[in-house]
Amino acid sequence: MSAQNGKYDKSKNNGNENGKSTVILKNPHLNHLDEDILYHLALGTGSHDLEKMFGDIKFVCMGGTANRMETFAKYMLSVLDIQLPTGTALYDMIQSSHRYAMYKVGPVLCVNHGMGVPSLSILLNEIMKLLHYAGVHDPVLFRIGTSGGIGVEPGTVIISKKAVDGLCREVHEMYNLGKIEHRPTMLDQNLAKEIQQMTKNTDPFQTVLGTTMCAHDFYEGQGRLDGAFCTYTETDKAQFLRKLYDNGVRNIEMESTVFSAFTHHANVRAAIVNVTLLDRLQGDQIRSSKQQLLEYQDRPQIIVARYIKKCLMQS
Repeated sequence: MSAQNGKYDKSKNNGNENGKSTVILKNPHLNHLDEDILYHLALGTGSHDLEKMFGDIKFVCMGGTANRMETFAKYMLSVLDIQLPTGTALYDMIQSSHRYAMYKVGPVLCVNHGMGVPSLSILLNEIMKLLHYAGVHDPVLFRIGTSGGIGVEPGTVIISKKAVDGLCREVHEMYNLGKIEHRPTMLDQNLAKEIQQMTKNTDPFQTVLGTTMCAHDFYEGQGRLDGAFCTYTETDKAQFLRKLYDNGVRNIEMESTVFSAFTHHANVRAAIVNVTLLDRLQGDQIRSSKQQLLEYQDRPQIIVARYIKKCLMQS
């Protein structure tokens, strides 16, 4: 990637034909851009040398909150035994965007995606372009987060085998130019099994493979009874959750369909690793203490960090 005198040299790495990255961008219009501004990341092909900044990335870890990803970045510093030069500190590389937060720890990029499909969709578009322009090869993406469990103990780590929408379809539904488009939600099954193998007998929690349902909101879309509005009965809710469980669904969150569909579309290996904060078969409200919830949130980070360290030690 070259950014000379503020102008992007697209002959170096723009579009799919000339690009060096394995991340596929299926958009021919990008070839006609003199410069691509990644607006929500406060980065651009003309203003930044993306290959120099991000060309060594091997893993991208995404989570909901900026604080959680900063915590994970600091944890990765310890796991990978990376010593920052004296007088320097880990910092948010895109703080001027005022939207997302991003931290780089060696070959690991840690970035928050906000809450829900729309916020993550925006981030994925710009992260995929960033990886492509940076010439990154064979990156692995993770969504590390929290969820509501179905028939599992609070604190259980769920590695997604499948991602389904609220109708239990393995698709991400989009509305483009007034038309409905479905993209398949595909996850790398071998990667999911490899991550599950990172568990230890001494772990104070279970790590299981299961289907994840993606809802469009936290309340009615997840069959809760404690939102501002509710048009169904407690019996309706119980029957719905039981149906999900019988279909292999073990947790509900709000990002899995777009994450799995997007990464598959871009030819990128990806995994979703969430911890459950409650068992929805037992209730709707999260009653664990703040201290316990923080400990729960560490669990998927620990599993993913073990996987990353193992891969780097083998490379």
